[in-house]
Amino acid sequence: MNYHNQKTLRFLFSISFLFSFLSIFAQQNNGKIKGTITTSDGDAAAGVNIILKNTKYGTVSNDDGTFDFNRVRANSYTLQISLTGYETLETQVTVTENETTSLNLQLKVSNKELQEVVVSGKKSIASKKTDYVARMPLKNLENPQVYNVIHKELLLEQVSIDVKSAVQNSPGSVPVTYPSGGVGVTFRGFTTGINARNGMEMSTNRSSTDLANVERIEVLKGPSGTLFGSTISSFGGVVNLVTKKPFETTATEVSYTAGSFNLNRFTADVNTPLNKDKTVLFRVNAAVNREKSFLDYGFNNTVAFTPSLTFKASEKLTFNIDAEYISSNNTRRTYHRYDAASGITNPGDLKIGYRKSLFYDDNDAKTSANKVFAQAEYQISDNWKSTTLFSFMGENVERSYQTYTLWLTPYEAARRVGNWGPIYDNYTNIQQNFNGQFKTGSIKHKLLLGANYSFNKSGFSSGITRYLDTIDVRTPYNPMRRKTVDATLTQTAYPVTTSKTFSVYASDVINFTDRLSAMLSLRVDNYKLDTDESTEGYDQTALSPKLGLVYQVVQDQVSVFGNYMNGFQNSPPTTQPDATRLILDPVYAAQYEFGVKVEAFNKKLSTTLSYYNIKIDNAVQYDNEGFAYQNGEQVSKGFDFELIANPINGFNIIAGYAFNDNTIPATGKKAVGAPENVANFWTTYTLQNTIKGLGAGFGINYVGKSYMFDDNVFYIPSYTTANATVFYDQPTWRIGLKFNNLSNEKYWDFYGNSQAPTNFLVNLTLKF
Repeated sequence: MNYHNQKTLRFLFSISFLFSFLSIFAQQNNGKIKGTITTSDGDAAAGVNIILKNTKYGTVSNDDGTFDFNRVRANSYTLQISLTGYETLETQVTVTENETTSLNLQLKVSNKELQEVVVSGKKSIASKKTDYVARMPLKNLENPQVYNVIHKELLLEQVSIDVKSAVQNSPGSVPVTYPSGGVGVTFRGFTTGINARNGMEMSTNRSSTDLANVERIEVLKGPSGTLFGSTISSFGGVVNLVTKKPFETTATEVSYTAGSFNLNRFTADVNTPLNKDKTVLFRVNAAVNREKSFLDYGFNNTVAFTPSLTFKASEKLTFNIDAEYISSNNTRRTYHRYDAASGITNPGDLKIGYRKSLFYDDNDAKTSANKVFAQAEYQISDNWKSTTLFSFMGENVERSYQTYTLWLTPYEAARRVGNWGPIYDNYTNIQQNFNGQFKTGSIKHKLLLGANYSFNKSGFSSGITRYLDTIDVRTPYNPMRRKTVDATLTQTAYPVTTSKTFSVYASDVINFTDRLSAMLSLRVDNYKLDTDESTEGYDQTALSPKLGLVYQVVQDQVSVFGNYMNGFQNSPPTTQPDATRLILDPVYAAQYEFGVKVEAFNKKLSTTLSYYNIKIDNAVQYDNEGFAYQNGEQVSKGFDFELIANPINGFNIIAGYAFNDNTIPATGKKAVGAPENVANFWTTYTLQNTIKGLGAGFGINYVGKSYMFDDNVFYIPSYTTANATVFYDQPTWRIGLKFNNLSNEKYWDFYGNSQAPTNFLVNLTLKF
């Protein structure tokens, strides 16, 4: 075991001893009430007012209908439950010391009343309920990790049709489109792909993803290797897509969106029980997307089909199976480079038209992805649950023409093109989790025990031309055609590679009191890479701990927290200039963070403020003779702020700001693609009485200056975009109009590509 792991183990043992010592003094003399409220048709009742009569206790049910009261004195009480349009319910409840009283309650409502309270069942955009972030049911105020949740209701307000526009609602998050076609997100100074789906591994490295089947997007901040491994997470965090699940009523929703640049998008969402007992539930989402680029050449055509099935085999055993097929034919964005003697410092120096392309759109890409996910959930007892998961994803690239320019002067560019494909990447994942709750004396534990096995196999073929010509953009020129590229392009097939990862992990959330809790987590990860030829593979084992401490200053309203989180990346051996081979250790990142979370005024206000420091050691760097060495450091530090508020009915505010200082200590240079300042703001108001359902919204996104290369000479300028929407939302239909980039701001992504000017979207949604 290397020195890094030895230090980590000693630190873990010290912390464990400290927590055990603290537990001796923890006391709990009160009881607890928890319950679930449903409507007469069996749906979860959200936003229900619940009070213990003649006491100070009162709360509101969560999105899944659950509620709880902590630290209630032993006694008999009357529990009162009320929601507009439903009959008020009162029931007697007895609280016993050190015990939890559980209730299952149902509201009575007529069909007429149901129509009147449809809007009451809408999910709050401030809700942070998730079972994926900690891989266990853990409230936001109990969780020492910072995370953001972007709900589909918000995306509907904003007429968001892609992941890029959606993730900008997470503080500090900047969308990235790779020249290879994949989509990623930059936050806390690092870029991560959209690599998780319902907590399981997936990939969008070279294929598309679609929002049609997305219930919400979860953005986990900080290195998350302990619970998610190295392939899903980056040192900045994890982006997890949570998909729509079947439910027990029949419902259909169809939507059509049209807009600038010949956009035409159709989506459908159909849900139905398949039997009278509602033990077999089926749902299917589909999307067809057609659009042109705002450039003079370019397009994006995508088709997605995502069926899902839930089978309730018994009261204890439930199966969930879903699949996804997505196919796309589109053009990639160009990867721009700049000659050191060009005098160019940023893309605004170029003399090319903002909406001009140097390549014809027959240099296109055709990709597809097939995904299958299965889950078996078995309730072993009241306090223990087993979850078995399986996933398979096949990402296939038939062809992917990628375009490159080298700018010699602000008006002269050399052009070349590569084709990456055929390529296939198959990802198979099997995971077993056990979740349980138990006590040691007066101390409560929420325990996760898990194991994960993944098997990946990939085949790769590519080729790239020399620079084929040099053009002067001040004079007439022709966009480069594919036939010109194919005439000189030679493809090379590379060895098939396979990798296997076996991991075991555990996480224990220890509640010393109702206010003080700690999280102790550890992962052991073994990674093996093999090839089918003589190229040597490698075998690495990594140890990844996670520690957290939470204290609720005001119970269920304000908590302060601190965490130590670890991430890692496996490093292949490298061949030195003298032909010797250097065996590398995994690269580690460690984060220390502390902050405060607030959920107040019956959860009408949710805010998080935190400071973090991420240090990377074992980074691989190279000296001026090309020799690799592994003692490089990188430090990323800053703070995140998020505010979500619903001060009055119909009025919503979302705001975020992130500061990040990501530097290489040895050189003092800034890391590439890491803007220091990122801010987001969005607000909407919907009329509640006159013309009920009519609303409007406005938002701003700001991204600060960032560097494109290590020398910190060439930079991407800062930019601010403003967006606005008006909509009319009714129980059975909705129409919305959205304007993006109102000021017609000229701005560029991290690869130097110009972004869309002012444009509009109009959406019509029908609900049956």
